[in-house]
Order: sequence, then structure tokens, then C-alpha cells
Amino acid sequence: MTFDKKVAIVTGAGQGIGLEICKKLAEAGVSVVLNDQDIELALHAATTVNDQYGVCVAVPGDSSDQKIIDEMVATAVSKFGKLDIIIANAGVTLFGDFINYTPEAFYRVMQVNLGGTFFLAQAAARQMQLQKTGGSLLFMSSVVGHQAHEKLAAYAMSKAAIEMLAKNLVIELSSSQINVNTIAPGATLTERTLEDKEYEKTWSRITPIGRPASVEDIANAALFFVSDAARHVTGQSLIIDGGWTSISPSPY
Repeated sequence: MTFDKKVAIVTGAGQGIGLEICKKLAEAGVSVVLNDQDIELALHAATTVNDQYGVCVAVPGDSSDQKIIDEMVATAVSKFGKLDIIIANAGVTLFGDFINYTPEAFYRVMQVNLGGTFFLAQAAARQMQLQKTGGSLLFMSSVVGHQAHEKLAAYAMSKAAIEMLAKNLVIELSSSQINVNTIAPGATLTERTLEDKEYEKTWSRITPIGRPASVEDIANAALFFVSDAARHVTGQSLIIDGGWTSISPSPY
């Protein structure tokens, strides 16, 4: 996988999967613009990546806010001269049963998961077309975009829609040499999921390969899709779940 002086934006990267992706990109020589809604988390993560792995700057803020989207793209171009890679990793998971799910929760999930992904891809594609050098867009889906999961109707709907967005963009962006793909992680060990003390034990039991994913498992797949090795791969979604969707046992 090659990354010849490329420039990337990664959203939702203050910790977990997003941060691991930033570390691996920076280590591979990519200049990274790191975003997270939590200002302190974003600044600390960017400092860590910059000090230990490679070049990284933070643009904190809500990744679904058009001003923040424009700032991320402008920062990439002003600091590094171009934009080659987008990884729309930011997302909101708001559990709730369908009957009582509130409009506020529903529209927040759609705003971040769909709106943030759609409009970041739009802004990035415009910049890539101006550069005439192509690029890679990678969206973060989920296994629940493929398999129903209790109390995640809105979230699952948003993730399935993201995969359809990637397919649609093949029609509009391939002529600009921009490829668009999604990855769909299953259960993954992150700071957030490990707040549940039974999480690793439960998902190890019901995952065929015997364990949930590590953030490195997901980041390795992400790096492939945005590398030159995947230039002929577009409109695809890769499920990374240790086989869970093949049998789909409930954790409950």
C-alpha cells in the first residue's frame, strides 16, 4: 500500500477506530487533518499522532456542520497544498425502541451519519476535481446496515443509506478518478464499547472467529481502500465482523 505524500481528513478521530486510522496514515507518510466534536479530545489526539507517528493537525467541531466541513477542507489545502483522502468515520449511535424513538434522536442520527458524510464527500470531491489528481472517499458503515439489530432502527437505516450513497457516487465521480467505498465494522473494542464490562466476553462468545475486532483490524482495512492498491476498487462495502453477520446471534 502506497501513500506518496498524500493528505487526508478523518472525522470522529479523537479516539477508537478513527484515531487508529490517523496513526496508521501518519505513520505511512500521510499528512492528516483530524476531526472530533470533543475539542480537548481532538487536540490531544492530534498532538499524540503528530509527536509519535507523523504530521497531524486538529480541526475540532461537529462534523455535520457545514462550517466545520469547509474548515477541514480549507485546512488541508492551506497547510498541505491539496486533499487526497476522506475517511468519514464520525457517527452517532442513539439506541431506542422504534415505538418511542423521538424526532430529536432520529434527526440527530441522520444529521451526523448521513449529512456529515454526504456534505464532506461533496466538499472533498469538489476540491479533488479542481486538483485533477483523483482521490479516495471512504465511508464508515456498520454490520447493522446488513443485519437487523434490536433498538437500532434509525442508526441501521443511516448506515444502509451510506452504502447506497457510495454506489451512487460511482456514477458521478469515477470520471474524476475518485473512488468511493465503505467499510462495515462489527463489534469492535474501543474506549466506548469497553465501558460495558461484559462487552468483550459477550461478543467473543457470539463471534465465529472467537473475538470482537480490534481498532487495528478496522484501520488496516481502511488503509487498503484509500491506498493506491485499491485504485480500481469502487462502490464496494467490506464487512469486518469475524463472521458475525453469517450467523447473526443476538447479544441479548
